[in-house]
Amino acid sequence: MRALTFISFACLATACGGKPAESPSRVPAPSAEPAAKAEEPAPAPAAPKIPTECASRSGDVCSMPKDFVDRLCDKVRISMALVLFQKGTPWTHGFLSRKTDAWNAEGGATSQGTIDFGEEVLLMKSSIPPKGGMQVSGMGGYQALRWDGSCVTLTSDEVVMRPPTAVKHPRIDVRFIDDGVLEALRKDEKVNAAFMARRKECKGVGVGDVSKKCVELDQKLGDVIVNFVEETGGLPDPAQLP
Repeated sequence: MRALTFISFACLATACGGKPAESPSRVPAPSAEPAAKAEEPAPAPAAPKIPTECASRSGDVCSMPKDFVDRLCDKVRISMALVLFQKGTPWTHGFLSRKTDAWNAEGGATSQGTIDFGEEVLLMKSSIPPKGGMQVSGMGGYQALRWDGSCVTLTSDEVVMRPPTAVKHPRIDVRFIDDGVLEALRKDEKVNAAFMARRKECKGVGVGDVSKKCVELDQKLGDVIVNFVEETGGLPDPAQLP
């Protein structure tokens, strides 16, 4: 009996020659979550710049980028007009074939009143059908920039490409020209002489109750500025770009 008891005890200890009892498997500890990546800062928006090349060509028109035109036309920008009209730029010049109302079909700021026959404008973009397509008088048109910095919408039959005998421009109000641009203009002797003569006569007043001579000198200053911009150029960019 003691022998049997001993055998039973031995079997319990060694599982009677069987495999040793397995210990419960270990569950691996969950690995730590990888540290969240620090969010990269969003790229800074590109600094505004004035285009120097055609975004596209539609017929004879060297078009400016649409987003630039939209920003340009949200307000009257006389300094930008002077820079874009200046010698050496690729933009297409057109001329009014008749007197017409000044209006901007695309919204944004524009001058009130009318545009005279023979006024020079920059054709910023065109909706004229391509050559070879059906052409209808008055079909399509242009979004144009005037010398006074305002934008206008013109139909195809309101614009010609050949300059008339007398090319015109609207009044250029020097009070709203960017300081840097005005300084560059006044480095020219003719511009500065016209500027000083106008300032002396008009005494800082631009419109309203002014003398006939003030009106004449104001027009002369505009003429001299236009001639300088188209024949010489070299103006700096305005401080504020669209």
